Amino acid sequence: MIRLNLPERIETERLLIQRLRYEDAEEIFYSYATKPEATKYLSWQTHTSIEDTRSFLRYAVEGWTWGTDYSFSIRLKETNQFIGSFGVINDKGKLQFGYVITPSKWGHGYATEVVKQMMQLLLKQDHVFRIGTFVDAENAASQKVLRRSGLVPEAILVKWYRFVNQDNKPKDCILFRLPDIDAL
Repeated sequence: MIRLNLPERIETERLLIQRLRYEDAEEIFYSYATKPEATKYLSWQTHTSIEDTRSFLRYAVEGWTWGTDYSFSIRLKETNQFIGSFGVINDKGKLQFGYVITPSKWGHGYATEVVKQMMQLLLKQDHVFRIGTFVDAENAASQKVLRRSGLVPEAILVKWYRFVNQDNKPKDCILFRLPDIDAL
């Protein structure tokens, strides 16, 4: 097993990025997990009960322990307000990541700030040979975040993924990768 050596707490200019904890359940539930506009492009179903969120957290805590999934909360440094999450799936050195921000905080550059910081940390990890993600081709906001964070589009994947919150219809996606990994 290839484990990542990620800190449990990371700071940026405006944000605290910390390992997700069981205690984050209610904040996750109310800030984005129940909001269809926030979960539209995510791989998991919009939560309808706090138990959905607690179930996710059990998975997240176990994933960190096993070295397969590293999930973080995103908080405003000034107020400690929970505004989203960032996660990395580790498939033996091939890393895929995703993020979500509560809709009330969209358009403030928080997603870009988190992704840029995390890309720098992920680039420093041993045995990593690929860092990337994919997005629904209709998700222009995430495409902008990824480009601003140094990722480049690699391919258009026709009818690539069924987003559960979009009636499970196969959707075209764009595969992004971090090119700096090629220089390592």
